[in-house]
Amino acid sequence: MANMSKLAKRNEISDDFKWSLDDMIFSNEDWQKKYNEIISLSKKITSYSGKLNSSADILLQCLTERDSLGEKLSRLYVYSNMKLHEDTNNSDSQIAAEKANSLMVSVNSSLSFIEPEITAIDNEVLENYINTCSGLKMYSKYIENLLRKKDHILSLEEELLLARVAELGDSPENIFAMFNNADIKFPTIKDEDGNEVELTKGRYVTFMESKNRRVRKEAFEALFSTYEKYKNTLAATFNANIKKDIFYMKARKFNSTCEASLFENNIPVAVYDQLIETVHNYLPLMHRYVSLRKKMLGVDELHMYDVYTPIVKDIDVKVTFDEAKETVLKALAPLGEEYCNLIKKGFNEKWIDVYENEGKRSGAYSWGTYGVHPYVLLNHQDTVNHMFTLAHEMGHSLHTYYSSETQPYIYASYPTFLAEVASTVNEALLMEYLLKTTEDKNQRLYLINYFMEQFKGTLYRQAMFAEFEKLTHELVEKGEALTADTLCTLYHDINVKYFGKDMIIDKEVDMEWARIPHFYYNYYVFQYSTGYSAAIALSQKILNEGEEAVDKYKGFLKSGCSKYPIETLKNAGVDMATPAPIEKALKVFESLLDEMESCLN
Repeated sequence: MANMSKLAKRNEISDDFKWSLDDMIFSNEDWQKKYNEIISLSKKITSYSGKLNSSADILLQCLTERDSLGEKLSRLYVYSNMKLHEDTNNSDSQIAAEKANSLMVSVNSSLSFIEPEITAIDNEVLENYINTCSGLKMYSKYIENLLRKKDHILSLEEELLLARVAELGDSPENIFAMFNNADIKFPTIKDEDGNEVELTKGRYVTFMESKNRRVRKEAFEALFSTYEKYKNTLAATFNANIKKDIFYMKARKFNSTCEASLFENNIPVAVYDQLIETVHNYLPLMHRYVSLRKKMLGVDELHMYDVYTPIVKDIDVKVTFDEAKETVLKALAPLGEEYCNLIKKGFNEKWIDVYENEGKRSGAYSWGTYGVHPYVLLNHQDTVNHMFTLAHEMGHSLHTYYSSETQPYIYASYPTFLAEVASTVNEALLMEYLLKTTEDKNQRLYLINYFMEQFKGTLYRQAMFAEFEKLTHELVEKGEALTADTLCTLYHDINVKYFGKDMIIDKEVDMEWARIPHFYYNYYVFQYSTGYSAAIALSQKILNEGEEAVDKYKGFLKSGCSKYPIETLKNAGVDMATPAPIEKALKVFESLLDEMESCLN
């Protein structure tokens, strides 16, 4: 834990470990120029209002200019927010991001006439437009999807009102993000060496992996006691976010917030429900794993602060960032030379912001904008977990890269249902590589345990989050209030269900709902579980079937949103409309559990 007593400021981090956002926007003057261009183009497009049914050429001109505007706006928006994420305390970045966010809302408001006007055109007329205007053929899938959503697209006036309300709708997430990234401060704790060290969200993960139980307990209690001080404010923010989802659900005439969220990507609600049901059927495996963890740690009571520390003794695996890059490249070799060269390009051309600094956004992500390579934000620590994070985020980045290179702007963004597949394929390939190249018995046990932890954290835990998210939405949909105490009770009970009788569900963890940013992303978390299941299947195909499977997988990476996500995965060989991929993934978890138990008997 050396050199952790004080978090570095942004200007104290070497440029070698920072991303270069100049590839998007290279100066304040360039930012302002693009800002002005967006306003000008937005005004021009509004001149098409009321005219889209006049001819195929007019419709094509409007859609073409809208896409050009969308590309410019996306670049400004992504740049401004990524600049803020470097240091959320920077007031200039706060102002620029706020202006970009407001511009996004303003532009969306001005363009809100387009889809209602298109859906108001007679279907036969639209079909004739597409058949007679070659340029509109590219938009046929887009128009088909619009007609599918016709019953949920409102009148021009109502769509305009919803677009104007969007900035208010984003408020709960923005308030939570500013609190969670900029305002909240944690106390110091004593590390393994007895040094006073400031607790941060980035360091929390490292502390929770510590072999020293005192350190884990202190970090656990310090983190959650800090959130508890603000429990009523955080509950109100959480509740406001759900009410926002309900507002949009009712406005667009859906039966539930879950249906409203999944409808955009044409995902049946049954897929969400079958995930939770299937995981429930396999909870005995999770309970077996908890019992094994308790046994291997040799504790009379297993607490929530014991769930991340490695259970294989005498293994202290440290992985520097350079070592992580080298290992990830070797592990991804089955995906071919082209894929690996793109990974190297990302490593060498400043796509990645590596280390934590004061005010930097927590966690990790891959993000980008059409026409520019993707970027990765990390808060790297020298652990195996962070090596997997690197592989994970580069999977996102290559998915973005291939989609953007292959698809036109309108189809380049892959849907959220597919968002976690490529990232997890990379993780699965990394794990398979490590298991094949590790001869030491204890290291193999460590890796098996790490693989099991991925199942626990990504499949089981995200399914638990998904169940909590759906349950809380349903309660508010029924008119019930979500107080801090209600949320804590619900969260406690669901932890009891998932972890079983051998886990002490400490009262502190009842506040965990208050620190999960993904609860503000509108039914996002279930896709970690479905994506993980699909990725396990795809990684096995890549390893076992070779070039043919790799080609299909690259087809998946290049698809963007040109097809509905269930269809895109099915073309790659995985049918997520059935519980089979989830069951097969959990059978892999069972085999790992069997192997670990047999090694210890």
